[in-house]
Amino acid sequence: VICQEAEPLPAYWASVTMAILQVRKLLMNTKLETSDLRWTNHPPEDPQWEELSGLDDEANSVRTYEICTPDSLSSYWLRTRWIPRGAATTLYVEMRFTMVDCASLNTRHCKETFNLYYYQSDSDEATPTHPAWMENPYVKVSTVAADHLMKRGVRRSNVKLLRLAPLVGAGLYLAFQSQGACMALLSVRVFYRKCPPLRSAFAAFPETVPHSLVEQAQGVCVENAVTPPGEQSQPPSMLCGEDGQWVGQPTSSCACRPGYVAGETNVRCRACPSGQFKPGLGPGVCTLCPDRSNTLIPGSAYCLCHHGFHRADADPPHAACTGPPSAPRSIVSQINNTCVTLEWSEPLDRGGRGDLNYRGLVTSCSPCDDSILYRPAQRGLTRRRVSVWGLRPQSKYTFTVQSLNGVSALSQSEPASDSVNVTTSRDVPPAVAGLRRVASSESSLSLEWNVPVVQNQFQILDYQLRYSPKWQYVSSRSSSVVVTGLRRAARYRVQVRGRSQAGYGSFSPESSFSTLPEGVGSQLVVTAALVSMGILMLVATAILALYCYRRRVKDSELTDRSGHYQMGQTMKVYIDPFTYEDANEAVREFAKEIEASFVKIEEVIGAGEFGEVCRGRLRVPGRQENYVAIKTLKGGYTDKQRRDFLSEASIMGQFQHPNIIHLEGVITTSCPVMILTEFMENGALDSFLRVNDGQFTPIQLVGMLRGIAAGMKYLSDMSFVHRDLAARNILVNSNLVCKVSDFGLSRFLTENSSDPTYTSSLGGKIPIRWTAPEAIAYRRFTSASDGWSYGIVMWEVMSYGERPYWDMSNQDVINAVEQDYRLPPPPECPASLHSLMLDCWQKERANRPRFCDIVSALDRLIRKPASLKVTLAEGHSGSQPLLDQRVPPSLSSCGSVSEWLRAIKMERYEPSFLQSGFTSLDVVSQLNTDDLLRVGVTLAGHQKKILTSIQTLKVHKAPPPPLY
Repeated sequence: VICQEAEPLPAYWASVTMAILQVRKLLMNTKLETSDLRWTNHPPEDPQWEELSGLDDEANSVRTYEICTPDSLSSYWLRTRWIPRGAATTLYVEMRFTMVDCASLNTRHCKETFNLYYYQSDSDEATPTHPAWMENPYVKVSTVAADHLMKRGVRRSNVKLLRLAPLVGAGLYLAFQSQGACMALLSVRVFYRKCPPLRSAFAAFPETVPHSLVEQAQGVCVENAVTPPGEQSQPPSMLCGEDGQWVGQPTSSCACRPGYVAGETNVRCRACPSGQFKPGLGPGVCTLCPDRSNTLIPGSAYCLCHHGFHRADADPPHAACTGPPSAPRSIVSQINNTCVTLEWSEPLDRGGRGDLNYRGLVTSCSPCDDSILYRPAQRGLTRRRVSVWGLRPQSKYTFTVQSLNGVSALSQSEPASDSVNVTTSRDVPPAVAGLRRVASSESSLSLEWNVPVVQNQFQILDYQLRYSPKWQYVSSRSSSVVVTGLRRAARYRVQVRGRSQAGYGSFSPESSFSTLPEGVGSQLVVTAALVSMGILMLVATAILALYCYRRRVKDSELTDRSGHYQMGQTMKVYIDPFTYEDANEAVREFAKEIEASFVKIEEVIGAGEFGEVCRGRLRVPGRQENYVAIKTLKGGYTDKQRRDFLSEASIMGQFQHPNIIHLEGVITTSCPVMILTEFMENGALDSFLRVNDGQFTPIQLVGMLRGIAAGMKYLSDMSFVHRDLAARNILVNSNLVCKVSDFGLSRFLTENSSDPTYTSSLGGKIPIRWTAPEAIAYRRFTSASDGWSYGIVMWEVMSYGERPYWDMSNQDVINAVEQDYRLPPPPECPASLHSLMLDCWQKERANRPRFCDIVSALDRLIRKPASLKVTLAEGHSGSQPLLDQRVPPSLSSCGSVSEWLRAIKMERYEPSFLQSGFTSLDVVSQLNTDDLLRVGVTLAGHQKKILTSIQTLKVHKAPPPPLY
């Protein structure tokens, strides 16, 4: 009655039944059978197990098997049909049966137990005679005894649950053995347990069948949830118990993605609605978008700024979007002769930011000068005041002050600005004229000049004279001065200017004067010598002009070896793109514009001065697709940076030669701005040689040098000076063709770059190890200084990328070269090549070979390869002192194998040596070629270098001599 009246009860039992079905998988249940079971009896001639229809405890009709042989000692078997086990390795057998009390039968051989067996097989293969009806091959599970016996008509059933494990076959048979029992087998159920699918902690776990007491199940993150990045992040997992129940809590590292928050019960991630966002991974809530921003779709991790507003890179995602400031107001100028002080008022609109700063510019001047200084600075001004120094007197200037903040660089429009016009004072003295030499000696010059006419109240107080090559200053109160302490037979550039109470005037134009050579004592001798030198110079000039004219005529009639100018054509001259007022005009004239859709960037391969360097593909309609190298201009650039970046394309676009890097084109109409060149598979020459140390023959190395020299001859013929010729600026393609590159002359090198530089007295950075002495001292860059650099490149190639001058400091290099030191020949360097290097390193630039002479010399060596076999040990050794005469380190000077490998620059093999057991110097001294192959040293050049070092280690026992 209670069950009928309680309405929720059926729903409750339904849920319980569903839970049981979820954790159990039935393989056999005789209670559900409605027809004959047709199990097998044994022995067949005397079957005692009888199949009948009966009622179970709930009065349901079921198929049962009964047996009653209390007077017999024989065994009677009953075997089920084949039961496939599925994915389970552990099965459970639940039996419901009744057993008659033997006492009520009063029979001697009666038993109250029976046996359960099973037999495994991969298919339904059993027959009435197979397998044999005995314990082996059958496996005994248990002897089953009744808990309740039938007495005097009282019927009570028994339920037994037995476990079968471990199972390996595809299926099995169950067998029941009776030996004198009187019983009825009411039902048999075979099942295995499983854990149902589960969602928890933002992870989903599949249905899992336990194969042991505890089974670890691997799950996946639910939709819109991810595993946080990092080495500690593991996929979610959970334990499934043997009883089909999940154990404990999941070990899940899943978290909701940015833009999604936890839903109900942490089983799913819900998207933030439009107008809200969540920036981080994991827990958090959706937040309304900050001012002047919004989201486009639900599930956003950030809010996009409205048009005209931006966030700086350092702004957090929840910061409001801001705009650039308005222009500064009311610029006021104060003129103090050639110095102007500017002050202004804060802009009306700061753009919603607190990082307001200013920048001062000279936007117009007449006449102009490049020596203008800003105090305290030109950029990043936080105070509304700046002083401009170094202006020319009596000149007109237009000063512009720009307002900037953290998002000005992101704005597509120019920074807001205001301008003011200024005319500098006319009170400073005018320029001095008539600078002349009165007398000279071996160590002094006597100079005088005209006194300038002053048109104002301020008189000239004194004069300042400066002379080069290292600008030095001399003051004088009169219009003449004697400069002493000069070098004999040297030429000096001289300028002079006057000073009044209003300040200094401008310097006079440069004039050149020379001191007398040694032994000249009288003015008459000096005059005669000068006249003779003048006549000789005229004759030499005439001869040189005639020779150059004939050579140019000959070159114009013959086809150049590179094939880039033909008979009757004249060589074009390089045009400096910085002479163009509009940098875009130079780019349009010398470089081809390419549509951005034609380019596909594949990977970043490096970083340059202005941005990333990438490898990509260029597919122009009508042309075959090819690889290109892509230089990109990073965002937030200034006009000057853009001009400097594109100047390299304007330079490269003028060159067409097989040994000069080829410009494919530029992309300037979209962002980012790009320069596209041919792709050189083997990269820079210095690193390529270091990787392939000892792998090339001398004739191959000379071929590389010949290609570089041919490219430099082409540049020299175009009157172009490279200024930074080095192996790092030579690129190598897959055919080992070397091409000159890196024409970005406006770049600035830093002290931390891979190419150390030295700051000369004139300012600016110079790669000292590759630069000619006159270029270091006087900034005289010519084709002859490129020739000096080419000699250094020859040394780099023949030494397989060794660092020129090794670990000497820049100042030591300058001092050594001044003392006529020259680099020694690299190991196994042909004598003819080192001789050519020494020619390139002549102190007098006029004595150095031209690039056309270098190409001819290398061609002769290529035609006579036998000459490359003579090294300096066999031929002449030259007169140059050898600085680097250090022998490889001895065993006594190296403390470990690691130290020795670093000393010979083979540290790349240190892990292999140590892993192979070569951990002591005594063991290393016995290495041979086979040992090196086992270690992993497969390059022949590296094998030779290591074996030579080992041999040297055995011979040299004394410490190495000093460098000097």
